Order: sequence, then C-alpha cells, then structure tokens
Amino acid sequence: MKKSLCVVGLGYIGLPTSVMFAIHGHKVHGVDVNQKAVDMINAKQLHIEENGLQERLEEAVDAGNFKAAVEPEEADVFIIAVPSPIREDKTANLDYVRKATEAIVPYVREGNLVILESTVPPRTVEDVMLPVLKDTGLEIGTELFVSHSPERVIPGKVFQELVENDRIVGGINEKSSEMTKDLYRSFVKANIHLTDATTAEMAKVIENTYRDVNIAFANELALISDQIGVNAWEAIKLANYHPRVNIHTPGPGVGGHCIAVDPWFLAEIQPDLSQMIQLSRNTNDNMPVYTANQIEKLMKDQFIQDPKVALFGLSFKANIDDQRESPSLKVILELVEKGISFKTFDPHIKENVASNQTQDMDEALDGADILVILTDHDEFKQLDPEYIKCKMNNRVVYDTKNALNLDNWTEAGFIAKRLGDSKNG
Repeated sequence: MKKSLCVVGLGYIGLPTSVMFAIHGHKVHGVDVNQKAVDMINAKQLHIEENGLQERLEEAVDAGNFKAAVEPEEADVFIIAVPSPIREDKTANLDYVRKATEAIVPYVREGNLVILESTVPPRTVEDVMLPVLKDTGLEIGTELFVSHSPERVIPGKVFQELVENDRIVGGINEKSSEMTKDLYRSFVKANIHLTDATTAEMAKVIENTYRDVNIAFANELALISDQIGVNAWEAIKLANYHPRVNIHTPGPGVGGHCIAVDPWFLAEIQPDLSQMIQLSRNTNDNMPVYTANQIEKLMKDQFIQDPKVALFGLSFKANIDDQRESPSLKVILELVEKGISFKTFDPHIKENVASNQTQDMDEALDGADILVILTDHDEFKQLDPEYIKCKMNNRVVYDTKNALNLDNWTEAGFIAKRLGDSKNG
C-alpha cells in the first residue's frame, strides 16, 4: 500500500532515501531548513554528489511523487534523517534530532509512524524523541508508532546499498517494527531484522566503532612500519590472506559522518568501560597531525626552505564530495599552525571556500615543492608523473592513501614516499 511520507533532512541520506521511496510510488514531502537546497531540489538540481541521484531525482519530481519545502506537512509516515554530530568536547549534539521531532509534532495524527534514521547514541528514541512526541497528545505505541531504522549505506553506493544491504528495524513495540518493515520492503531486497529501538541504536554504533578500531590498528601498524623499514600496505595485504583476518587500511585520519563520530557516543555514556574505543579514536584523530609532521620532515630532509605544498583531496572518501569530518581539513589546520604555504585541489569539490583552494589542478601544482595525496580519487590514480614534474618547483610526492604507483614516480625523478612505508624512498 502506497503511503504519504514527510522526510525531515535532505542531505546525503535524507535526499536519496526520499527519492527512493518516491520512485517506488510513495508521495514524499521532503523538508530541509536550507532554502537554497530546497529550491535546487524542486528544480531537479543537486546540492550533493551521489552516483545515480540525478536521474532518480528527475524521475521522482517528474512523476509528481516528490517535492521539497522548508516546513513539514501531514503524512502517514515521518522519517527524520538529520545530522547527529559531536561537540568539541566529544559529546553528542542531539539538537537537530530534537528540533526535527518538535517540528513534526503539529502535523502528526493518530495512526502515524515516526522513524528515526539518524545514527544516534543508544536510548535517543526513548529519552529524546518520545518525550517530545508525547506533546502530540497521542498514546505512544497504540495511537502513534515509533521506530529506529539506521541508515547503513556508504557514499558513492547509496542506491545499491539501500536495496542490497540488510536493514535493522527497532520499534518501541512489535507493531511499530512491523509497520516500519512493511514500509522499507518497498525497495529493500535484503533481510530486514527486527529488534527494539535501543538495540537498533546500539547495533549501528557498534558497526562504525568496529571499523574505527580496525582502522586505528591499521594506523598503528603504519606508524610502526615507518620506523622499522616495512611497507605496512604490503604486510597488511599478506596478513589478510589468512581466512580469519580482515585488517582495514591506514591513512591520514578517519572522516565521514559516522566512523569519526559514533564511537564517541559509547565513550560518552560509559567512559570508564570504553578505554579501547577512546584509544582508537585518539589514534585516528592524531593521524592528521602525524601527516602534517611528515610533510614538514620531508621538506626539511630535502633542505627546502619556505615550502609550498599541493594538497590533493578534500573529501573524506574517494570519488565523492562529502567533506564531513574529513582528515584533509585537519591536515590543513596543522599546516596553517606550522606556517606552511599550501594550495588545495579536489575534482569533486565544485566550489572554493578559501583563497588557498582552486578548481584548477595546474594552479595547485604551480611552484609546489611537494604533492600530497590525501584522498584516493580515481582521478589521482591516473596522474602522469611526467606531466606533474613540469609544473612543480621540487619533485617530492607523499601518498597517504596508497593511490600511486611510486615506482613510476621514482623513475620520473621524484622523491616518492608513502605513509606507512619506510621500505620505500
């Protein structure tokens, strides 16, 4: 049965989710506080980058199944997909979730379903949303149904994973879970697992915390390898041939709206019982500092005074435009602190937000002493060292993502280094 939906939050999760429901026949009213984003969406223009989103947005709008606005409206189902960031003190900022819930209260009617998709600390539904939803005057669980169904997709593959990934649904009661399952079955082909709301919240945070701890282990291996003459990338690859080993890869830090944030949710609610989690977070948070220090060391080792750095990659992940919690931005802050001159370039970032950012690769390379790869975009993997060396002042390259064939760069006359690889260079 087709439903009317009101989706609050039209960002990297809310917009694809809205479009997905719309192209499967539901009537979707999308809500966002950003008037520019709303206007662009209604004009079938994208304010975010995601594979397959443009054509699906056009299909949804043209079919009359999707529109955007800055205010909610009545619907059968309300989906909240707003940010849940952390504050500077590493505590969860649930203001967006709370305000989004407050915004829908005047429009909620008996029999409605409210779903939270945002990744949140355990007990957010119980302790934050339900007290607000009581203002509807409806009895929770019999007249108004509530659940948590966290998104489990990766940027760049959102539409594929919305369909193919197993889904977790945690309702405040069995009927809430079943109603949510029936709705997502509109397009989810994988299994849908039912549980309670708090367990669903915990499961999603566990997923991302596991990955963060794994990456921290990989980063520690890289730090060790930098000291003992080993290529960590090769060693990790060989270790992963063992059937019960799956080590992630190192890098200049951890970014994104989930992995760099969610572990702190557990650290906040049980600080004394989350020592490994906090250590992993601190290890990963320190990688941009280490990266900036390595850049500075490489320049000193080559006796280069007042170096200029070409930083390639601003997004937190390859082939997307998402800069949320990107370690590249933290590397930049460290270089600023050190007084090192730099120019940034990312082919997926379409608007410059600072004077040291450019849309022109050649401009970023002009007069540079070192090229630093911070994101493994496909475009960077195809870089021609013979071309690059003609643009630079000195020929040094530092690859933090194992994106380049450094043998080719060495043959072209570069001093070529890779994070976690003291065996090279």
